[in-house]
Amino acid sequence: MQARVSIQTEDFDLSTEVARLRETNPHVGAVCSFIGTVRDRNEGQKVSTMELEHYPGMTEKAIERMIEEAHQRFDILGARVVHRVGLLMPLDQIVLVAVSSAHRGQSFQACEFLMDYLKTQAPFWKKEQTPDGARWVDARVSDDAALARWGIAASNA
Repeated sequence: MQARVSIQTEDFDLSTEVARLRETNPHVGAVCSFIGTVRDRNEGQKVSTMELEHYPGMTEKAIERMIEEAHQRFDILGARVVHRVGLLMPLDQIVLVAVSSAHRGQSFQACEFLMDYLKTQAPFWKKEQTPDGARWVDARVSDDAALARWGIAASNA
């Protein structure tokens, strides 16, 4: 059985990840996926690189708990989260969330739920290089608001 969470420096392939998520379950009728990428701008400034750090072990456990919560809230068959760490460039893929279910509605909701949860609760630290130097990136108030609609309070911004 494939791990549900991977934290890695190397890139990932959407087709491969989706195929693995559906390959062993004939009940899968829908797969929803989200890929986040590095933007070349943030808060009005040019971004040349982004570096992501994490606490090995703690990060995977936190994301596993998020996936368990998604299974409790939604009628899903499987979920996969791949998150990259290390030095990334604009256009690089950062994160993949893929969810399988019998019907599309549950996959869409669970995928969005997991992304909202990841944006505010996953223990990652992001540092951007800008023309003014390096800066750490905090969660936004809008990210907290997105998580709040699922009934989960966050106070990151």
